[in-house]
Amino acid sequence: MFNVGDQIVYPMHGAGVIDSIEEKDILGEKQSYYILKMPGEVKVMIPIAKAESVGVRTVIDKSSADKVIEILEKDETQMDKNWNKRYRDNMDKMKSGDIYEIADVVRNLSFKQKEKGLSTGEKKMLNNAKQILVSELVLAEHASQEDVEQLVENKINTSFMMFRTEDVGHQSVVNKFIPFNGTTGTANNN
Repeated sequence: MFNVGDQIVYPMHGAGVIDSIEEKDILGEKQSYYILKMPGEVKVMIPIAKAESVGVRTVIDKSSADKVIEILEKDETQMDKNWNKRYRDNMDKMKSGDIYEIADVVRNLSFKQKEKGLSTGEKKMLNNAKQILVSELVLAEHASQEDVEQLVENKINTSFMMFRTEDVGHQSVVNKFIPFNGTTGTANNN
């Protein structure tokens, strides 16, 4: 059981703080609910009786947050080439509520977006996964949303450049050192 003020994660929605615990009568049935205050002043009601079964958990600690950042710094993991299968696999990772799996989805889809773009469905999934990831890292790192969003983007951009430019890098380096005017590369001192 969680208490008012606890920081928790609601899978597929993100992290927030328990603002209150209230008893509500909905459709003639009285239940106790966690009232979760989410980023952007959004409030979500979670039935206390079902919280565990839907995967509600506490926010990760600082050391786990560091491990999440390390995932963003790595190369993408293998994803299915079939769009439907890849979408289902990524959706399963997000539904798990596991922050490491969500970081994997964010990194992989970000790489794919930079390489050749994403379908509308995968763009929406990437935005949702980023929102979930950022909301938890904000609480774990005690940082602003803007700072965490920038950190996530920087880590993804750096890892993309490191792992993807190696493939193209040899061509780029050669182009930089071969003169385009047909000379042999010696300095022209006229």
